[in-house]
Amino acid sequence: MITSFLESIFSNLWAIFLIIVFFGGSIFFHELGHFLAARRRGLKIDRFSIGFGPKILTWNKDGIEYCISLFPLGGYVALPQLADMRGIEGDPDHPAQDLPQISYTSRIIVSIMGVVFNVIFAFLLSLILWKVGLPAQDIKETTQIGYVVKEITLSTGEIVTGPAYYAGLQAGDIIRSIDGKKVKSPMSATEAIILSSGRDEYNQPKIQLSIERGAETKNITVYPKLAGEDKLRRIGIGWSGSLIVGRILKNSPAQKAGLQQNDELISFNGIPFYSNVGLSEITEDTQGAPLVSSFKRGEQLLETVIVPEKVKITEEGTSRYRIGIEFSYPVKTIYPNPITQIKDIFSTITRTFSALIKPKSDVGIQHMSGPAGIAKGLFDSVKIDIRIAIWFTVYINLSLAFFNLLPIPVLDGGHILFATISKIRGRALPPQFVAASQGVFMILLFSLIIFVSYKDISRFTRSDKPAETSIEPVFTGDVSTSQ
Repeated sequence: MITSFLESIFSNLWAIFLIIVFFGGSIFFHELGHFLAARRRGLKIDRFSIGFGPKILTWNKDGIEYCISLFPLGGYVALPQLADMRGIEGDPDHPAQDLPQISYTSRIIVSIMGVVFNVIFAFLLSLILWKVGLPAQDIKETTQIGYVVKEITLSTGEIVTGPAYYAGLQAGDIIRSIDGKKVKSPMSATEAIILSSGRDEYNQPKIQLSIERGAETKNITVYPKLAGEDKLRRIGIGWSGSLIVGRILKNSPAQKAGLQQNDELISFNGIPFYSNVGLSEITEDTQGAPLVSSFKRGEQLLETVIVPEKVKITEEGTSRYRIGIEFSYPVKTIYPNPITQIKDIFSTITRTFSALIKPKSDVGIQHMSGPAGIAKGLFDSVKIDIRIAIWFTVYINLSLAFFNLLPIPVLDGGHILFATISKIRGRALPPQFVAASQGVFMILLFSLIIFVSYKDISRFTRSDKPAETSIEPVFTGDVSTSQ
């Protein structure tokens, strides 16, 4: 027990260290881009800080103060000639009016190089993943529907008919496009549903699906519902996956029927299933009647008869029919090239931002993640596989690049906007206006960070709630965690 406890501590410390490296590294690379560009263009640099707030560690070199500050929510390079940022960076050592004016070209180059360095860092990390590979669950990369839920629970707690079930979608249907845009994977299809913004004449969420059912193509209208505590669009489907036998329980119906590890289950009584949910439904619906099971063993297509047994699955005495197997979901290694990685991530980021600003979308600021959510995401990914943490860091850097290009004061895009307006006007913007704008948007930005961090913590709290009490089904002295 002591050994396990110590391993847990060291594992968590290692995860925290990697969070600092990956998250801190992303901030460092962004500010390094500004710093190197400023030095190259001859700008005065007062300070290079990782983090905001009170300084924890400082040192000076070549007239520049380097420091690590208390709050690791970002960082900055104090460039008094570029923008008045005293609200964030403190009073400048060298007021802008005492320094020579810099050119429009220098303003643009220095402002944009933070974004450029984030993209470079993301590209370098994606090169690593291209070389060492990225773990991925070995499931069907298809938009085939695995099961359709008859009822879903709304965010209000009301139970209603599942939108997909109501629209007539079936297990085995393949979704080809959503609202006219092609989808190629379960992730892209799920994103398309959540980020959709279509509505009907009654202002209810609506999406258009193009599906394949056998040789037939159908266009189906589905009316998503806001489900879950996050109130996001759901239609009540799960994705198809191969049912590979991972473990067979002793004395179970599956063992008696001669099933073996790595067999792939195909159908019961000629009825195909595309997920473990579909298998469970057929097993339960037949109420213990013998099932003629088709399955693959290597290249052979075989059949056997399985007789499900009723077992208790909760302490309260709830029973279900089970066949006594656990499914295997093996992990494979994929090697996505850097361009594909960056293109796919940027596509997700831009679609998400588009949904955020569309008034008819159901995605809002409350669904964003702040520093707390990013740290939790990194922590979880580090605990699974460091390569997933590297991929997540690629996502963070591309998100930082996109976010910083927005034309909002205090962001790099805001500096570019002010510089461009000054260039068009032929004279600089009034310093009071610039300072006031920076101050207002600084308050708004930190308010946003606090708000989304609160939402992040609320989500963590909900996810940490204990699950309903259950026990494992028993087959003459053995147990199962699945079928």
